[in-house]
Amino acid sequence: MRKRLFPIFLLAATVLAAFDMSAQSGKNEFNPVETGVTSLGIAPDARGASMGDLGAATDPDANSQFWNPSKYAFAYSQAAVSLNYTPWLRKLVNDIFLADLSAYYKIGSSDNQAISASLRYFSLGEVNTSQEGGVDGQTINPYEMSFDVGYSRKLSEKFSMGVVFRYIYSALGFSESYAGDQNTGASAFSADISGYYTTYPIIGRNECQWSWGWNISNIGTKVSYDGGENPAFLPTNLKLGTTFMFPLADYHTLALSLDLNKLLVPTKPRRSDFADGIEGEEEYITKLEDWRNMSPISGIFKSFSDAPGGFKEELREVTVSFGAEYAYNNQFFLRAGYYYENEFKGNRQYLGVGAGFSLNVVRLDASYMMATAQTSPLDQTLRFTLTFDMDGLRDLLGKRR
Repeated sequence: MRKRLFPIFLLAATVLAAFDMSAQSGKNEFNPVETGVTSLGIAPDARGASMGDLGAATDPDANSQFWNPSKYAFAYSQAAVSLNYTPWLRKLVNDIFLADLSAYYKIGSSDNQAISASLRYFSLGEVNTSQEGGVDGQTINPYEMSFDVGYSRKLSEKFSMGVVFRYIYSALGFSESYAGDQNTGASAFSADISGYYTTYPIIGRNECQWSWGWNISNIGTKVSYDGGENPAFLPTNLKLGTTFMFPLADYHTLALSLDLNKLLVPTKPRRSDFADGIEGEEEYITKLEDWRNMSPISGIFKSFSDAPGGFKEELREVTVSFGAEYAYNNQFFLRAGYYYENEFKGNRQYLGVGAGFSLNVVRLDASYMMATAQTSPLDQTLRFTLTFDMDGLRDLLGKRR
């Protein structure tokens, strides 16, 4: 029997991005950037999420693979492993979640380079399909996953760079074939490139730390669920950030951070942006075909100048995250932050809070998200992170011997 691919779960992109549709308010300005595999943009760890989804220039930790892998070269520990779990959109459903495993290891005797890896699994839970006439169809479990490896190296005492190579698999489509029903998916490959600069200025009598970071993530192929007829861009993203950390007193420090993000994906043309009549229809079709056939690299450059509203709309595509982290003796942490996205580009606006507690071997972090935009499904999102420090584990085993 002939098989057909149903990318109906591209609708999940709307759920994953958690667009607040109330932002439309009857206006024609609501025009979010459309991508495939949107789960790649979900923050995996509690630390970054509690500060408003930021981490481009914060101190390195085991989850730097997502935020800025070049930070691993400045990691304080020889190695670490982190487990992350996020129940997603619990206000709507109870079986969607994101699980992430990240790790790094410093190599060489000069302590200036590291290798890293992460594995992400995003489950959309159990979905029951239906056929014409309301007849029950298949029960499927759509999911998205990725696996990546990275390498980072110090190029000077204050600056490092890193690269990551990633394999992506998205199983959101299914086959309408009862001779042998099999879920179908789409594969893609991408790469990240990043940089991290940190310095220690003296302000008054105190030594502070000022860091800058950038990361261009998910530069790669398109993903398609229907044999290439409707390929979608990966969520290629430019992240810029800075962090300033200063001592409050003995054993007490405070870090203030700011991140800016922009999707490097061209905006999909809309029929409403063109004139009425045959000429407008022809122009729209031409622009739509150009968008579909555009290469990912061309799309990166086009993303800075293709918004229908011009420069004003381009600025709307920039999201802002700012947050703070208080640490006592590098063992107890309190965090808070805010994430802002323009109402016409998704309207994700939320406050994050969290805390962490660290021992020699293990650190536990948790965060809680409170949406400030009305009717947001992201409200009340929890994240949990468990990190194992290999230096602490080695020291503990050595003492027992």
